[in-house]
Amino acid sequence: MPNPHDHPTALADLQDSIYREKILRARKMTPEERISSVLEQSHFQFGMMLAGAMARIGTEDENLGWQEVRSGLDRLDRVREHGFYSKTKPAA
Repeated sequence: MPNPHDHPTALADLQDSIYREKILRARKMTPEERISSVLEQSHFQFGMMLAGAMARIGTEDENLGWQEVRSGLDRLDRVREHGFYSKTKPAA
């Protein structure tokens, strides 16, 4: 029996299958389940931001970590407010 991993499109086929399953699972979700999923993901992401900020400044104090997260988010807001991000593609 040949090794399925030797097939040239094996990885792409696996990725497509995983993506398709995620889409089908999401389509079956109720609006309440979707909101719950988003909140769960954002809660996780804020935890990752906190952990990263605490590691960056070398502290175990959560309050200092949240201050660092807030500082980073404020910096992003200032960049956005000054129009440093382009909303259109560059001319070809």
